[in-house]
Amino acid sequence: MTSIFERALGEDFTRLHPMMQKRFGVGLDAGYACVGHGHMDEIRRGPWWTVPFLHIGKIRNILIPDVGHDVPLTIENYPYRDPFGRETVTFVREFQARPHRTSRFDATMIYSEGRQRIIDYLGTHQHLAVDLDMKVQTDGSLLLTTHSQRLYEGWLGFNFPMIFSGKAVLRENWDESAALYRIHLEVRNPVFGFLFGYSGTFTCEFPPAGGAPDRLKPVRHECRD
Repeated sequence: MTSIFERALGEDFTRLHPMMQKRFGVGLDAGYACVGHGHMDEIRRGPWWTVPFLHIGKIRNILIPDVGHDVPLTIENYPYRDPFGRETVTFVREFQARPHRTSRFDATMIYSEGRQRIIDYLGTHQHLAVDLDMKVQTDGSLLLTTHSQRLYEGWLGFNFPMIFSGKAVLRENWDESAALYRIHLEVRNPVFGFLFGYSGTFTCEFPPAGGAPDRLKPVRHECRD
């Protein structure tokens, strides 16, 4: 079985830079994880009125209110099978903007057969499901764009209005000359503009993995995509 990212990209997966193929080849059959360490050159946020919004997102590790330069970063991608039998990959990012203060951004991804795309569950409880559009660029980088979002909380489930959320655009690439990965993210609201973003670099190790550590898994798993 191919990785969930290869399934989503199809033949375009081979157009990724080989080191990007290695990074996004993480899966149960591949038998390895991807653990990155690096620094965010910059973490920034929008105007003052975005701060309460970011603090609300921090409660369940969906957004972070911190800002800073040269912020230590750890990103951990581990494959595992969730309670519903779906192959899942963690995308857990930790930032240390201040000494003894760590902020964490939790995400877990699956490939949805019904939607024929990657679904990104955000937060500690997978209560926000986001459709991902993935495109390979001419330089072998990967461009990820978020689209429609659905909120699931207990029995409740509905399409989340984008006026209360943001659209994220993320680009990752392998820098051949520096021998490291580069990442750039911006989250914008369709009315209020820029909310949050970061850019930085990291290197990766690919340790053997037959599952994900419990500390990286969500508190609960959502069966609805």
